[in-house]
Amino acid sequence: MPEEHDAREHPSGLFPSWATPALRALLFSCVCLVLLVPTLLWAWQRTPYVTDELDPKVQPVKFDHRHHVHDDGISCAYCHADAFRSANAGMPAVSVCMGCHAQIWGHSPELEPVRNAYFSGARLEWQRVTRVPDFVFFDHSVHTNNGVACTSCHGRVDQMAQVYSVEAFNMDFCLDCHRHPAGRVRPVEHVLDPDWRPPSGRALEHTPEVQPRTDCTTCHR
Repeated sequence: MPEEHDAREHPSGLFPSWATPALRALLFSCVCLVLLVPTLLWAWQRTPYVTDELDPKVQPVKFDHRHHVHDDGISCAYCHADAFRSANAGMPAVSVCMGCHAQIWGHSPELEPVRNAYFSGARLEWQRVTRVPDFVFFDHSVHTNNGVACTSCHGRVDQMAQVYSVEAFNMDFCLDCHRHPAGRVRPVEHVLDPDWRPPSGRALEHTPEVQPRTDCTTCHR
């Protein structure tokens, strides 16, 4: 008689043979997604596509900083005087522009938007280039009056035909400067000089007067 087998010795599987490898692959994929997606989002937020680094903005008027700074010798503070007395550096009123251009290139087609804004009382809609998040407090006057040069954050604007951002202005950038201010500060009288270099090529030492705070409430109020 044929040998009988006990069904309990060889139980039939409830799942197919490929189920276990598939489950392992699924669990591995879930773990990868949990780790990979936040990492990719974090990296994406730091790309120029989000921060607008190196992306010149199209402005209502073609304003060439190279010409105004180098050819005409106009200081940054002439147009952005609030950088030394206010949290916001501000934009110049059209009356500041017309102070010169009422006499120079007064009939240039390029300056038609400026003339229209001046005589109509309207405002020019400049496109913002440098931006920090809304939840960050930044005071220009605190930085400029303590020896932080314009070029430290804005780069060589005096060499730009169209202004663009050179920094992402993320938390790493700000904290790195606050933790290591030596080499980034200069005498206050040279804050506006883009060509200034420290004596003998050495950075200024960290003086007791320059002690940037790094606690959360400094920037997040």
